[in-house]
Amino acid sequence: MDSEALKKYSALHPKPAGLTLQYGTAGFRTKAEQLDHIMFRMGLLAVLRSKAVVSTIGIMVTASHNPEEDNGVKLVDPLGEMLHPSWEEYATQLANAEEGELQRIITEICQKAAVNHHKDASVFIGRDTRPSSEKLSQSVIDGISVLGGQYHDYGLVTTPQLHYMVCCRNTQGQYGKATLEGYYEKLSKAFTELIKQSPSSGESQRHLKIDCANGIGALKLSEMESYFPEEVLIHVYNDGTKEKLNHLCGADFVKVHQKPPRGLDMKPNERCCSFDGDADRIVYYYKDATGHFHLIDGDKIATLISIFLKELLAKVGQTLKMAVVQTAYANGSSTRYLEETLKVPVHCVKTGVKHLHHKAQEFDVGVYFEANGHGTVLFSKAAETKIRQLAKEEKDDEKREAAKVLENMIDLINQTVGDAVSDMLVIEAILALKGLTVQQWDAIYTDLPNRLLKVQVADRRVIDTTDAERRAVTPPGLQEKIDALVKNYRLSRAFVRPSGTEDVVRIYAEADTQENADALAHEVSLAVYHLAGGKGAPPQ
Repeated sequence: MDSEALKKYSALHPKPAGLTLQYGTAGFRTKAEQLDHIMFRMGLLAVLRSKAVVSTIGIMVTASHNPEEDNGVKLVDPLGEMLHPSWEEYATQLANAEEGELQRIITEICQKAAVNHHKDASVFIGRDTRPSSEKLSQSVIDGISVLGGQYHDYGLVTTPQLHYMVCCRNTQGQYGKATLEGYYEKLSKAFTELIKQSPSSGESQRHLKIDCANGIGALKLSEMESYFPEEVLIHVYNDGTKEKLNHLCGADFVKVHQKPPRGLDMKPNERCCSFDGDADRIVYYYKDATGHFHLIDGDKIATLISIFLKELLAKVGQTLKMAVVQTAYANGSSTRYLEETLKVPVHCVKTGVKHLHHKAQEFDVGVYFEANGHGTVLFSKAAETKIRQLAKEEKDDEKREAAKVLENMIDLINQTVGDAVSDMLVIEAILALKGLTVQQWDAIYTDLPNRLLKVQVADRRVIDTTDAERRAVTPPGLQEKIDALVKNYRLSRAFVRPSGTEDVVRIYAEADTQENADALAHEVSLAVYHLAGGKGAPPQ
């Protein structure tokens, strides 16, 4: 390692005095002007990680659903998964090191992680459409270059596309071709094969309105449009030509505010969906004849996919184990429907995609979605091999056809990470194949009314949780108080958890009516305020 070059380049990307940042589930995220040194240093870290695992590593410059002024960065591990937790720790150390300590911390990471300097390093880079992203990705390149790493800059891509490229590269092309064309071809071929089978194939063009959050999703959908069969008519709104990224639009806005995005004109019973800023989340929605807004969130997406896959697995007649993974935020009605009606095992894990992904890997078919619309389906190697073999060799027509549909589903789903484009095509294919309208999908079960609140506290660390964040261990007395409050309402539950990013405690409550869910959430927020060191005026 050339320490003079490191010193020289590091001085061009100085760390603002007194700034400390933490690498979390979403990597680093903050105001764009505070990120130059972080980008340079994550370029350095990606080279070290690449040498340690002797594979290509990804770096994505994005702040997803955050406002346009923000930016962020996350690293992608060899199979397209999130960065390994031990390396999140190294990322935080490297990000917060003073100029003079950089060399020492890099050396320490190399020792701890057994980094082999003789190995070549390879890094794939992608970025979203934020005004700050191009310059920041240049800082990443500086970091990679100073440690002698090779890089390929994909430029503007969705976050899931970069995850896909990294996985393709590290599986020597088994997962697909590591190009945008390769991605479009793989998905569109599988999708076209699937909708050929649909009962209404060809006759009714299937219209879908898509709010692209004024982000990268719009660019990539327009590139992909020529690959779609003509039955699919997509209409893109909030394409980034007029308005700001994520401003009053996008999946996060629609989910949080339970209302349609700005810039999308909805007629009764039209199918609409929203991507988030980097196109790794999706939610659907529609307005009924009375003008009432209906949100179809990640829980209902997971349910639709589970119904479909369960039917196919039954037809194929294999003993493949399927499960759904949720977090404590999943609506109680979805959990009840999956377990009691569909008879599919449901597992609850801590909030954060990495926890869901990790748990889903334990099954032959693992479906996971967060309520916010981020999710995917994982197929075990054994399950995938079995399904592909049946699609080729099975003598029984019905079994073979079901296996072929499953095989196309495997190809259509981006198994590396939640992907709004891929998830949208999966949903559109299932609705077409099952002949379902958006209203019929919505009517599978009725969500329990719920409310999300947050309470500012002096220190979020006073709250510690257990049982996948569903019960509070500290401060003493808080869980007992919540239990007592929950007993006053029908079909109710409530939990509290500290935010991962700020000194607030998040509260979730659900009950039989909206009024009761609101009342329960408020009472729990008062309990948190009084027992966990609330700041400012008590919740109103």
